Amino acid sequence: MALHHTLSLAFGLLGNIISLLVFLAPVPTFYTVYKKKTTEGFQALPYVIGLLSSMMYVYYALLKEELKEDATLVITINSVGCVIETIYIALFLFYAPKKARISTATLLFLLNLFSYGMMVVLTRFLATGETRFKIVGWICLVFSLSVFVAPLGVLRQVIRTKSVEFMPFPLSFFLTLGAVAWFFYGFLIKDYYIAFPNILGFFFGVVQMAVYVVYKNAKKFLEDQPKVQELSEHIIDVMKISTLVCPELSPAVILNPTVDITNDMIEVVQNIIVMAEKTEKTKEAAIDDDFSTKV
Repeated sequence: MALHHTLSLAFGLLGNIISLLVFLAPVPTFYTVYKKKTTEGFQALPYVIGLLSSMMYVYYALLKEELKEDATLVITINSVGCVIETIYIALFLFYAPKKARISTATLLFLLNLFSYGMMVVLTRFLATGETRFKIVGWICLVFSLSVFVAPLGVLRQVIRTKSVEFMPFPLSFFLTLGAVAWFFYGFLIKDYYIAFPNILGFFFGVVQMAVYVVYKNAKKFLEDQPKVQELSEHIIDVMKISTLVCPELSPAVILNPTVDITNDMIEVVQNIIVMAEKTEKTKEAAIDDDFSTKV
């Protein structure tokens, strides 16, 4: 019995630590939002659902305490989660475009205020004791699944754009570890409202990490292509402008040897310059021929 209690306490503490890391995982994302002063393609839905889930489990844990069952570990981490998720949502609302701000505020009202408020009122007045606890337990179970499913909405965007920019890997990784810890905690204390959703949570976390591994280098490859084209066009434009402004300026002067450029890049640039010179010579020849014809 002592071993059973020790194991449940250990997994509960581990779950608290990992869940805290889960809540903190989006910090780099919101740091990027803060630096760019825009939410870009980021979605607020995972944070709204996360806040609602934490609110639900705080209420669930308080009902469990009313039945003389210890739920301290559930109360502590979900209270912290409420604070952190609220900060994320506030930052999102501050930097989001008007349309995203309105949709997020609407979600907050419908889910976190209206729906949560109705749930609390109805369960307090229409149910009692064990029945109330079971009803809230099932509601929490459904919303726990929503927490794990919500980030999957980004998968479509990742596959479509071949970019993992908007699906942070730390969040998926810690969600998976947290699912393992909370499953064993719920299993050991025989609280299946906590244990069951974390089975699917583990599965969803693995799927997200697999997608991240597949597409993590795809965006870099796609971005490199237009950059080469832009570089080519930029160098050609520089050649044309330099010829107009300073005719005696040669390509050797433009490519200053003090600039740190790799051999491959130098070769590419030289080829582009040759092509540009041939193009200019062709144009000049065409103009001379046209002039001769007119004369």
